[in-house]
Amino acid sequence: MPAPRIVVLPGSNRTGSFNRRLEALVVRELRAKGADVVDVDLRDYAMPLYDGDLEAEHGVPEPARRLHALFRTAAGVFIVTPEYNASIPPLTKNTIDWISRVREDGGIPAAFGGPVFALAAASPGGLGGYRGLMALRQSLELGLGASVLPSMVSVARAMEAFDAAGDLLSPAHVQSLERTVAALLAAAEARMPRVPPA
Repeated sequence: MPAPRIVVLPGSNRTGSFNRRLEALVVRELRAKGADVVDVDLRDYAMPLYDGDLEAEHGVPEPARRLHALFRTAAGVFIVTPEYNASIPPLTKNTIDWISRVREDGGIPAAFGGPVFALAAASPGGLGGYRGLMALRQSLELGLGASVLPSMVSVARAMEAFDAAGDLLSPAHVQSLERTVAALLAAAEARMPRVPPA
């Protein structure tokens, strides 16, 4: 059976971002487990803020269509995002909003109904981005009909959480990441079509 394709989507473009460090570990762990990883850099998918008038005049931006196509080919999507004001940061929200505008047959976008989603965050605060992850879960599950894994990776006090090489220092954080990656791969593989033996 082919390796499951997993799209890893960072919710931050900031240089030195704790979430970009965490995303790099997600990518490394997925590849170590044999996944076909698509490591997205949202700087390659620049889009304006969602605007209904802009959409009506110009349609969905081409970068959103490309991301939609990536999601459609994926068995899983791993979103690693910061938390802003106890909710979803603008870059993550805007990206999801634009992808959701690529409709097929007028219904829920297949980009969200097909793959299994996993979520992670790193935050300087004591809750590790948990409030933002819950807001993102609500948007994905209730708004877009996505299947999101129950477990999430939440790295608190991120300024103390990584060593000089970018690895997580806490065994609990390492185990959480490994457990969530394993759960995503198991769920993704279960959704892949089975090829009957020759």
